[in-house]
Amino acid sequence: MSSDNDPVAIPMIERNPNDLLGIDTSDLKTLNGEAVLSFYNISYQETVHSDFPFCKKTRVVERLSNMSGIMKPGLNAIMAPQDGSRSLLLDVLAARTDPHGLSGDILINGKPRPANFTCTSGYVPRNDMVMRTVTVRDNIEFSAALRLPMTMTKDEKRRRINEVLELLCLDKMANVKPNSKEIEKRTSIAMELVTEHPILFLDDPTTGLSLNTSTDVISVLRRMSRRGRTIIFSINQPPYSIFRLFDSLTLVASGKVMFHGPAQEALEYFKSAGYNYDSHNYPTDFFLEIINGGFSSLLNTEEDGHEADEHKDLSERHHQVREKLANMYVQSSLYREMKTELDPLLGEQKAGRSSALEKITHVTPFWHQLWWIMRHSFKNFKGFLQTTIIRAIITVIVAVFMGTMFYIIRDDCGGAYTRSVMLFLLTSVECITGTSAGELFMIDRDRFVHEHTSGYYRVSSYFLGKLLGELVPRRLFPSIIFTVIVFSIAGVRTDVKGFFTMIFTVTMLAFCTSSLLLSLGAGENAAAVPTQLITIYFMFTVFITGLSLFSINFMHDLSWLYYFSIPHYGFTALLHNEVLGQNFCPEHRMVEINKCHNFVICTGEEFLTMRSISLSSWGFWQNLVALACIMSLLLSITYVQLLALKKK
Repeated sequence: MSSDNDPVAIPMIERNPNDLLGIDTSDLKTLNGEAVLSFYNISYQETVHSDFPFCKKTRVVERLSNMSGIMKPGLNAIMAPQDGSRSLLLDVLAARTDPHGLSGDILINGKPRPANFTCTSGYVPRNDMVMRTVTVRDNIEFSAALRLPMTMTKDEKRRRINEVLELLCLDKMANVKPNSKEIEKRTSIAMELVTEHPILFLDDPTTGLSLNTSTDVISVLRRMSRRGRTIIFSINQPPYSIFRLFDSLTLVASGKVMFHGPAQEALEYFKSAGYNYDSHNYPTDFFLEIINGGFSSLLNTEEDGHEADEHKDLSERHHQVREKLANMYVQSSLYREMKTELDPLLGEQKAGRSSALEKITHVTPFWHQLWWIMRHSFKNFKGFLQTTIIRAIITVIVAVFMGTMFYIIRDDCGGAYTRSVMLFLLTSVECITGTSAGELFMIDRDRFVHEHTSGYYRVSSYFLGKLLGELVPRRLFPSIIFTVIVFSIAGVRTDVKGFFTMIFTVTMLAFCTSSLLLSLGAGENAAAVPTQLITIYFMFTVFITGLSLFSINFMHDLSWLYYFSIPHYGFTALLHNEVLGQNFCPEHRMVEINKCHNFVICTGEEFLTMRSISLSSWGFWQNLVALACIMSLLLSITYVQLLALKKK
């Protein structure tokens, strides 16, 4: 019997390329129609900050320069040296970068790229954004449920999911968690294919995959392109078995185009320029060696008339080689043909670029998104079953030990103090366990940005869905279990109202402490706030709360610190609920109490009055109101950080 962590073999695709989901591929039109992406004189600039002490400087760096080209239905590959140009060009075309540094025109079928282009096109990032704690089918269903229109029936969505699973050879492992790089990559692609967008972008789809799996993936993309899809992807030095499947090839380096045209004409293009090709090499290795200055072409020797200085700086040599290659391409017939085809598409749209007006649109309503995010988040919570069980066992053990300890040591002389110490320890435990909630939004930050940008959901539905589907079960159940066990053993008010009021107070305290961690763990600079600072805060506030049990006069001078203490509000509310109305000196125990050497507090009112706690109902509710206000403020900060994060 295999477990979810067992390795899963990835079968090779052996289907006939013309047998695609039972659909006749002779008609290359997709369900959504073909799309031709063209770009004209696009440049992209980035502002680089150099953070030196007392001297912060900024400079503008041009990453892309005057690039033009056409991406038609088919496989359109972008290759470049390891300088980030290929991924940047892909992200610019896919509208996945900051539009403020972009100039030029990007058109779809001769019209300005729509403002919601990120929601109407597919994008597979280099780092797969699948959720590894749920199954392959669950991931694809999540994408289909939020990105396919509500007019589609459940049967239609299920049929499309099954078709995509079969296409990517995932049908045999649909109920397996994506626990390998191969399955993750296929699942990521399947989550985009299920939407059937006419344009699909992929950032290095073969990274980390074996040769067989890489060929497998590109073969699937080629078959999809034969249905009229425009597939645009970046790739690093593929072997010939993959290169021969390309329809179009774009070579870029240092932000400029070295070649753009039919992939199978690239080899002849460089050979005609005087570069000697060794048939034992891969064509892609040959191209990148040229770009990196590894060949001495006729262009260099005939135009310069002298050999390059062997001591010349390598980066300077790269710059000169790439400048000559860029100029060679601009003067080539390929460039003229591309311009001839591009100019009519551009037409009167030169001033119509809409990338600065980008917006996110959704095809599903808020409540539908909220339900699916809650469901997905709860499945993610259940995915950590082993961790959850271990935490539950630890919680039960600590609760039993703590309850038994207070049951044994309780006495008639200090009943009020014993209960207050027990409540103080309960408050401390809730504050300590709450520090684990900070990762709720932190670990999913990249996935959130990708999914929100792709039109999965609104920020509000994601925020509430994560809280209700993951934070509530993670914090609510352990807190209730711990409290019930402790007070069942140690003794608690037996009336129903007092018991459920205590449970409600503990829940408020648990969520308030978690909110502090969430507010610091949701933003882009979450790593800059060390967990130690939060730990120090809770240690200090718990300390001054505990000090009030024994040094009442001393804490009167520092009472202003209570306004910033989450543990203080929770402890005071629990104390008020527990001791108010209690009689610690019943008549049948008067003999034992008279033997006490110290002053005995007989009523809860007396105990609360000594600590300047109001005996009215407001003396209790003001603490819950304070916790609710603090929690609302911290959750609002968390939400605002998510709003700012999605703009990044």
